[in-house]
Amino acid sequence: MERKAVVSPAFNLVSWIALIAGIVVYLLGLWNAQMQLNEKGYYFAVLVLGLFSAMSYQKTVRDRLEDIPTTSLYYMACLATFIISVVLLAVGLWNATLLMSEKGFYALAFFLSLFGVVAVQKNVRDSWDRNAETPAEPISESGE
Repeated sequence: MERKAVVSPAFNLVSWIALIAGIVVYLLGLWNAQMQLNEKGYYFAVLVLGLFSAMSYQKTVRDRLEDIPTTSLYYMACLATFIISVVLLAVGLWNATLLMSEKGFYALAFFLSLFGVVAVQKNVRDSWDRNAETPAEPISESGE
């Protein structure tokens, strides 16, 4: 018997809060940071790369678990890009002239955002799967 995923409204809400809070806090930190614009751009690009790669990797892993065709090349590209985004953040923070508390702030906000995007993508996928399996209600000829 196949078990269907159920999206809990509470987990869905917490996932969205984690995603939005992680991104907003990270960006507020960048906005207020005393660093050059090119450094801010680097950290912004790393966040965008991390979010996209985490979401894509989660989707690809889920596709494979559900026997949806996925090429090994795309799977490996998603994994490699995710690892690269984490390494870029680590190298950037390692070499930054920031206080340890600031480095920790960026790292925690980054990983909170990654958790949030994976959880939101999972919830969206679960909702989509559940809605796709629910038969549509017939429309009466009167259009009501």
